[in-house]
Formats: sequence, C-alpha cells, structure tokens
Amino acid sequence: MASKTVADLKAQLERAQAELEAAIAAESAQVLADIREKVATYGFTEKDVFGRKRSATVGSHVAAKYLNPKTGETWSGRGRAPAWIKDAPNRDKFLIK
Repeated sequence: MASKTVADLKAQLERAQAELEAAIAAESAQVLADIREKVATYGFTEKDVFGRKRSATVGSHVAAKYLNPKTGETWSGRGRAPAWIKDAPNRDKFLIK
C-alpha cells in the first residue's frame, strides 16, 4: 500500500468537507421544520429550549466604590487597581460614602 502525499490528503479533506457541508444543508431544513413543529405542538418557549437568558447586566457598568480626592477619578474595585490606590496600605480612606 503506497502512502498518500500531503497534497492527496488535503484533496481528500476538501472533498470530505464539501460532502459534509452538502449533507448539513440537505438535512438542516428538515431538522428545523421538525423543531418548529415540536415547539408549536408542545408550546415550548425560548426559555424552555435554551434555559435562562443571560442577564442584561453581565459586563455592564458597575458603580464606583473608590474616589481619588485629588483628581476625582473613580474605581469600582474590580479589575486592576489604578496607580493612585494600588499601593495604599488602607483603601478605606478612598471609599465613597
């Protein structure tokens, strides 16, 4: 049995990829129709199918917790500490009250 070259294997991979994409395209319409039918039949909601939605607050702005009295700069206390507070032995004096 002769070993295949890299070019032969790449061509085989490209053919297999094209065959896979064609099979997905052929089957996806039927699968989607089946899913829609079952959702309608059983009255599933988006939450039933996908679980709870991510909160809209994920990644949103967090209220400032610390204030630099000299510049008015603020920091939420999350992430890397800014230079004006990172070496402070007691951060309590910077807390926003």
